[in-house]
Amino acid sequence: MASDNFVDYVKICCRSGDGGAGSSHMFRDKMNSNGGPDGGNGGRGGHIIMRGNSQFWTLLHLKYRKHISATPGGGGSKSCSSGRDGQDMYIDVPLGTVAKNVETFEVEAEIVEDGQEFILTKGGRGGRGNAFFKSSINQTPLNAQPGEEGLEQWIVLELKVLADVGLVGFPNAGKSTLLSVLSAAKPEIANYAFTTLTPNLGIVSYRDHKTFIMADIPGIIEGAHTGKGLGTRFLRHIERNSALLFLIPADAVDIKKEYAILLNELTEHNPDLQKKQRILAISKSDMLDDELKEEMKAELPEDIDAIFISSVAQKGLVELKDMIWKILSANAFTDHE
Repeated sequence: MASDNFVDYVKICCRSGDGGAGSSHMFRDKMNSNGGPDGGNGGRGGHIIMRGNSQFWTLLHLKYRKHISATPGGGGSKSCSSGRDGQDMYIDVPLGTVAKNVETFEVEAEIVEDGQEFILTKGGRGGRGNAFFKSSINQTPLNAQPGEEGLEQWIVLELKVLADVGLVGFPNAGKSTLLSVLSAAKPEIANYAFTTLTPNLGIVSYRDHKTFIMADIPGIIEGAHTGKGLGTRFLRHIERNSALLFLIPADAVDIKKEYAILLNELTEHNPDLQKKQRILAISKSDMLDDELKEEMKAELPEDIDAIFISSVAQKGLVELKDMIWKILSANAFTDHE
C-alpha cells in the first residue's frame, strides 16, 4: 500500500434527492366528464447509501469527490400512477470504515462486512396525490402534497484498518522489519523515526495453510493520544485488531517503562483497548546471550506474556506465531459462543 495512495480520512457533503410532488388530477374520459380524483403519489428522493466493499483498502477514490448527490423522485400522475423513486447513490468503502456526523462527532455507522449497507442521508418523501385524500366527507379533493425536500449534511468517513494483530511500538522499534520477515509485505524500512507513515498490512502464513493478517501501525510516541507526533491519526487503526503485539528493542533503556508508556497512550485514546489480549516481543535480541535474557526476564512487565525475538536472525518467530495463533483461536471460539 503506497503511502501516497493510502487515504483513511475524508469529509464529504451528502445531498439526498427531493421527493416528487403528488398529482392533483380528476379522472376524465369520453364517457365521464366529471370523475373522481385519481392523482398519484410522488416518488421518494434518492438515498445516499454507504456500502462495504472488500475490494477497497483505502478511501482514496473519495478524496476529491467532495459532493455526492442523489436524484429527485418523479411526480405523480393520473390514473393513480405513482412517480418513480429517485436513483440511490452508493458510496463503496473499505471494511472498517466509520461514518461520523461533522457537527456532533457521533458515530452513525460502521461497516465491517462486504455488502453491508447503511443509509447516510435519506431521500425526501414523495407527496401524496389527491386520490389519497378522498373520503366519504370529501369525495373530490383538489389538494396534493409537494414532495419533501432532500437532506444535505457533511459526513466524515474514517477508516480503521481491519487486521488480526496490530504491531505497537515506538518509532524504529523494528515493526516494519518484523512484518517484512513474517509476510510478503514490503514496507519502507530505514534507521530513523517515522519511516512508516501509513499502516502496512501483511498476510502471515501459519501451520496447516492457516493465515492471519498483521498490521504495522505507525510508531507511537509519548503524548500521541493528544495528537502529538502522528497522534490520533493512526491510533484508531489499533481499535479493530483482535490482539496487540507490543514490540520493544532489547537495547531500550527501560523496557518496562516503554511498555507502560505505550499501554497508557492506547488506554488514554480508548479505554477499551486495555481489554485486548497482548504479547510483548523483545526485538533485536540476537545481541543477547542466554544469561542476559534470564536477567532481563526479571525486569519485564508481569501482566503480559513476553518473548525474545530477532527478525534479522529469524529467532523466536515460530514461537511468536504460535503465541499469536493461540490468542486468535481463543478469540474466535469466544466470538462464536
